[in-house]
Amino acid sequence: MSDLGIAIIQLGGLVNGLINVYIWVLIIAALLSFVNPDPYNPVVRFLYNVTNPAYMYVRRFMRTDFNGLDLAPLVLIIGLQVVTILVSLLFSSIARLV
Repeated sequence: MSDLGIAIIQLGGLVNGLINVYIWVLIIAALLSFVNPDPYNPVVRFLYNVTNPAYMYVRRFMRTDFNGLDLAPLVLIIGLQVVTILVSLLFSSIARLV
């Protein structure tokens, strides 16, 4: 495999790593919503600022509130897992062509 192919594979790994970090941010924010933390805490504000735009995007297309339980984090995590698989397939296919 050429150096360009290796660089493409590493770029795909970086993208997958960033997606996995965002999945963990979603999980942490969802768990924090169960304990009702201080909304003025900077970490809590950061987590909500990072996750709320994605939640609003999902809620715009589908109903995610069922019996008081918001399933938007679950929908996002499943969607991001699909994106992770597609990104790794895409980058490995491109690297094989180079």
